[in-house]
Order: sequence, then C-alpha cells, then structure tokens
Amino acid sequence: MKTIGRHLIAEFYGCNRRLLDDVDRIEQHMLAAAGIVGATVLGHSFHKFAPRGVSGTVVIAESHLSIHTWPQNGYVAVDIYTCGGLNPRPGCDFLARALECETRRVQEILRGIPEELEDEHLLVPDDVQVITCWVPATR
Repeated sequence: MKTIGRHLIAEFYGCNRRLLDDVDRIEQHMLAAAGIVGATVLGHSFHKFAPRGVSGTVVIAESHLSIHTWPQNGYVAVDIYTCGGLNPRPGCDFLARALECETRRVQEILRGIPEELEDEHLLVPDDVQVITCWVPATR
C-alpha cells in the first residue's frame, strides 16, 4: 500500500540485560539500524540513567528512531518512523537480533495515505490501520 510514512512501534522482551544498560552499544545499534533502512542521519542523542536504563533518539531526514530500555526487566520499547518510501522493518529486525530479544510485539501504523490527503479528506481514527503481530525472535 502506498503511504506517506510507516511507523513501527515495537516491544522487545527477554533481551540481554547487560546490553540494555550500555549506552554506547545502544547508540551504535540504533545508528546501524538507521543505516540498514537507508535513512539519512541528521543527529542523535542518548542518555544513560542512574541506576539503570538508556533512552535515545536518532533524527533522520525521513523522520526518527527512538529507544527506551528497562534492563531490570529485559524490556525495550522501540519506535521507527520512516517516510520517503523507506521500509522500517529491516531496522527493527536488526535491533531485535542485536539486543538478543526472545520475543517481540510489533505494531505498524500506515501514516498519511496519499489519496486521502490529496482529496483533502478529513481523517478520523477509524481510518488508521494498525497491524499487530507477535514475532518469536531467532538467535
């Protein structure tokens, strides 16, 4: 389906807890994910929390990637939003492998369907398509 943007909202479970508390590795993996989807990185910022956890954002010309980790739970929340025809799924798959997740839940939201925007069609919540699936990770 043709769309202005694709927005993946992912939750990773059973991740490597040590990795989730390493701000440098998280930053490296996020920048690699941006490269894998073919994005143009404009900037990035990452923060290590005390006593644990990392949050970070990669701003791309085509939108953004963000991550928040809870090492104590082995849990990660990831957001990848791409425009310009980029496919965010390979970046999400890469992050799942890099963070050694056991299972994940991914929702894909198609943002701004062009034919509806061209007609000045007023979008309502029922127009948004959300695709949710559980994906067992393969190591």
